[in-house]
Amino acid sequence: MSPLRIVYLALAIWGAVHPTIFVGQWIMANGVDIPALIAAWLATAASSALFWDLFIASTALTVFVLAEVAVRRNWIGLLAIPATFLIGLSCGLPLYLFLRTRPVG
Repeated sequence: MSPLRIVYLALAIWGAVHPTIFVGQWIMANGVDIPALIAAWLATAASSALFWDLFIASTALTVFVLAEVAVRRNWIGLLAIPATFLIGLSCGLPLYLFLRTRPVG
């Protein structure tokens, strides 16, 4: 595996673990209350800006992944879409780059 692929994989793992720790802490304190979690994300102008920035970037990544899969037939790349929306862009983007840069053949 190339050094670049190792970096992408490491970033995908970090992007899955680190944010999940914070969400887990929030759930431990507040319970599994999705509407309250979304309300917390939108509680201030700063957090709302970050929420929408990540949502728009996640949507752009999804469109890119779908367009790339349609052309390259790299079906495994579709795994980045649920990773992005269920874990976060910090996992989904490097995961897609990792999957996209695998050797062809």
